[in-house]
Amino acid sequence: MNAADAILLDQFCDALWLEDGLAKNTLAAYRSDLALFAAWLQTSGGSLLEVGAADIQSYLAHLYRRPRAEQPKPSSQRRLQAALRRLYRHLLAHGRIHADPMQNIEQPRMPQRFPKTLSEAEVESLINAPDVARPIGLRDRAMLELIYAAGLRVTELVKLRLFEVSLDDGVVRVLGKGDKTRLVPLGEVAVDWLGRYLAEARPLLLQGQACDEVFVTARRQGLSRQMFWSLVKRHAAAAGINKPISPHVLRHAFATHLLNHGADLRVVQLLLGHADISTTQIYTHVARERLKRLHAAHHPRG
Repeated sequence: MNAADAILLDQFCDALWLEDGLAKNTLAAYRSDLALFAAWLQTSGGSLLEVGAADIQSYLAHLYRRPRAEQPKPSSQRRLQAALRRLYRHLLAHGRIHADPMQNIEQPRMPQRFPKTLSEAEVESLINAPDVARPIGLRDRAMLELIYAAGLRVTELVKLRLFEVSLDDGVVRVLGKGDKTRLVPLGEVAVDWLGRYLAEARPLLLQGQACDEVFVTARRQGLSRQMFWSLVKRHAAAAGINKPISPHVLRHAFATHLLNHGADLRVVQLLLGHADISTTQIYTHVARERLKRLHAAHHPRG
């Protein structure tokens, strides 16, 4: 990639961060995708400002001429095209180019995928798995209660700080993607377990040492995402749950069970911290299945 393209990508990513508040991981992925495209262009003497639709089509074809194991997944191709669309709309809006080369390029269709989730009984078994007679077990119980009650992302959970929790009001202030904050209610059960952990287990784990994070280890520091992933798998095995599981499955269970009990999709969107309702719509199949069951149970011709 030449120096001019590198500068252009830096300016584009800065603009995305300032204007749209995209998460750092998303910006990094966009920049990586565009940098690979720029490097490919440079092999034939091209640059990002001199691209036509034929160049982009040639690059997409080039990606699919590689060995099968190296070909991009449909989700990766969609992300690449999203990055290209944003880049060339940005350049067009700022007068750097005269036509958008992505205008007539169709997005790849994604197969419909439903989020993996757990039944309410499985969640109950998982949450009950930790040994709450031990400080670590009480911490794990509080974490599982909280992530399920509030639908948090794993990073939001492990980075949660003391001043962001209000047990009196029963809410947590969550710093989500793009540094956007939201208030999420906890429910009485999660408040009770979180209160027990803060009063009984956390002081024993810290042994007088100060720490901003709510959830801490026996080494008197905050947990990592990997540590929480590991404890979820361990407790799932103890609960006899044999299906693939991750912390994100509990977030899916949160949304799925809310809809099963009649929550509005836009409320779920707000609670999950989704910027766009289309992201939350992966759960609409749950609402459809619930409506089918209600129809079958209550309609005279069901």
